[in-house]
Amino acid sequence: MKVVLLSIVLLALAIAGIAIKILFKKNGKFSGTCSSNNPLLQTEDGSCSICGASREEKCKS
Repeated sequence: MKVVLLSIVLLALAIAGIAIKILFKKNGKFSGTCSSNNPLLQTEDGSCSICGASREEKCKS
Protein backbone atom coordinates (compact mmCIF):
# COMPACT_ATOMS: atom_id res chain seq x y z
CA MET A 1 0.00 0.00 0.00
CA LYS A 2 2.88 2.37 0.78
CA VAL A 3 4.41 1.74 -2.62
CA VAL A 4 1.15 2.62 -4.38
CA LEU A 5 0.78 5.85 -2.41
CA LEU A 6 4.40 6.78 -3.07
CA SER A 7 4.02 6.17 -6.80
CA ILE A 8 0.83 8.28 -6.91
CA VAL A 9 2.57 11.14 -5.09
CA LEU A 10 5.59 11.00 -7.42
CA LEU A 11 3.35 10.93 -10.49
CA ALA A 12 1.37 13.89 -9.18
CA LEU A 13 4.60 15.84 -8.60
CA ALA A 14 5.76 15.12 -12.14
CA ILE A 15 2.45 16.28 -13.64
CA ALA A 16 2.46 19.38 -11.45
CA GLY A 17 6.00 20.19 -12.57
CA ILE A 18 5.02 19.96 -16.23
CA ALA A 19 1.94 22.11 -15.59
CA ILE A 20 4.02 24.75 -13.83
CA LYS A 21 6.49 24.79 -16.71
CA ILE A 22 3.65 25.37 -19.19
CA LEU A 23 2.20 28.18 -17.05
CA PHE A 24 5.48 30.07 -16.88
CA LYS A 25 6.50 29.59 -20.52
CA LYS A 26 5.59 32.25 -23.05
CA ASN A 27 2.34 31.20 -24.79
CA GLY A 28 2.56 27.82 -23.08
CA LYS A 29 5.00 26.44 -25.64
CA PHE A 30 7.97 24.22 -24.91
CA SER A 31 11.28 25.32 -26.34
CA GLY A 32 13.35 23.08 -28.54
CA THR A 33 10.54 20.78 -29.63
CA CYS A 34 11.27 20.97 -33.35
CA SER A 35 12.61 17.74 -34.77
CA SER A 36 15.52 19.68 -36.28
CA ASN A 37 17.08 19.27 -32.83
CA ASN A 38 16.84 15.48 -33.16
CA PRO A 39 19.55 13.94 -35.37
CA LEU A 40 17.38 10.86 -36.05
CA LEU A 41 14.68 12.97 -37.75
CA GLN A 42 16.97 15.08 -39.93
CA THR A 43 17.34 14.72 -43.67
CA GLU A 44 20.75 14.35 -45.32
CA ASP A 45 21.16 18.13 -45.71
CA GLY A 46 20.55 18.66 -41.97
CA SER A 47 17.05 20.10 -42.22
CA CYS A 48 14.01 18.93 -40.29
CA SER A 49 12.15 16.16 -42.13
CA ILE A 50 8.81 17.39 -40.74
CA CYS A 51 8.80 21.20 -41.12
CA GLY A 52 11.93 21.80 -43.27
CA ALA A 53 13.68 24.11 -40.78
CA SER A 54 17.47 24.08 -40.62
CA ARG A 55 19.32 23.78 -37.34
CA GLU A 56 19.65 27.57 -37.04
CA GLU A 57 15.97 28.30 -37.79
CA LYS A 58 12.96 28.08 -35.51
CA CYS A 59 10.36 25.41 -36.16
CA LYS A 60 8.19 26.38 -39.14
CA SER A 61 5.07 24.55 -37.99
